Amino acid sequence: MNAAKRSTARLETGHNAGRSVGIVGGGIGGLMAALAFARQGATVRVYEQAPALMAVGAGLQITPNGARALHDLGLAAALDAASLTAQAVVPMDGLTGRPVARFDLSHQIPPYRFIHRAALIDVLAAACADAGVTIRLDAQIRELHPDGSFQAADGPVRPDLTIGADGVKSVVRGQITRATEPFFTGQVAWRAIIKQPGADPVARIWMLPDRHMVTYPLPDGMMNIVAVQARNQWAKEGWHHTDDPGNLRAAFADASWEIKGLLGAVEKTNLWGLFRHPVAENWWQGSVAILGDAAHPTLPFLAQGANLAIEDAYVLAKSCNQHADVGAALAAYQTARRARVVRAIAAANANARNYHLSGLQRHVAHTGLRVLGRVAPGAFMKRLGWLYDHDVTV
Repeated sequence: MNAAKRSTARLETGHNAGRSVGIVGGGIGGLMAALAFARQGATVRVYEQAPALMAVGAGLQITPNGARALHDLGLAAALDAASLTAQAVVPMDGLTGRPVARFDLSHQIPPYRFIHRAALIDVLAAACADAGVTIRLDAQIRELHPDGSFQAADGPVRPDLTIGADGVKSVVRGQITRATEPFFTGQVAWRAIIKQPGADPVARIWMLPDRHMVTYPLPDGMMNIVAVQARNQWAKEGWHHTDDPGNLRAAFADASWEIKGLLGAVEKTNLWGLFRHPVAENWWQGSVAILGDAAHPTLPFLAQGANLAIEDAYVLAKSCNQHADVGAALAAYQTARRARVVRAIAAANANARNYHLSGLQRHVAHTGLRVLGRVAPGAFMKRLGWLYDHDVTV
């Protein structure tokens, strides 16, 4: 039975049929939740405060764990058309430009993909439209109440279920869990896209003392760049702060000629400070739930921010479809998700340290990767089996 037919089959007996769902936020997590609920017969409205569904110009990686949920909702063909299939991840010595190891991704099922964030938004939005989801743009939510009702521009709204998919600065989160202060990690990140036609479909992790850079190609001959530097100088959180590309080039002035060539092509870049946020203790209250960055902002060192939001959205819809009582459904959702998210975030935090080693530690770590790549290249992916092999659809 294919993904679309499996979703239709669940409609016949699921508790989401006839439910009204209001989703605050029209990003990846919000649209994924909208589609999952709509496929199961819910009446879904998405409230997005921006005047258009859009994403900061950046790429992302859809790993197999996230892809399974997308495929189950019938999006495999659309994803294939909008993305590139990754062949390998290649740790690089960012000082010499030499590869340290190569780990094969070509046998991953579903495939590991590179995609522009805006392209994924477009895929999800088109599917939502086909499923009958109403998306309201330029929709400022006011007077959100503990029972999940809120005031929209066209009047009061009282859905059976309210979902906060409104990101790191979530308004909905404040209704269900105590406020926590993030702390600056001492790292900043630049994001940029350049023209780089013909690049091999591999993700390269360029490792340098106190810095690293991740590059991978996107469709239409583009290359995604995320560069991270450890430093004490604070920078604002968020992806919308522009910076002089010269500052990025200066941060990697001693890097290999390959890195200098890539950064020399950067015409504009965004800079943001990396902040660590505690995972929310409570993800729901009454008939209100949160998902994705609203529940667990994630540092970009494991390529899991979007994938975890996709998983959250799928599991939330599935739990609600299995339980007539909304409270029981939301409790099951949090139980299914929180421990996995905590583990993934801890793994991302560890990568931040491992990419920035210097001196003897750096030499030992690179030697270990070289040996692993030669002797047991499959061990690297096996170590990540808990992450990539996870299947929220079963």
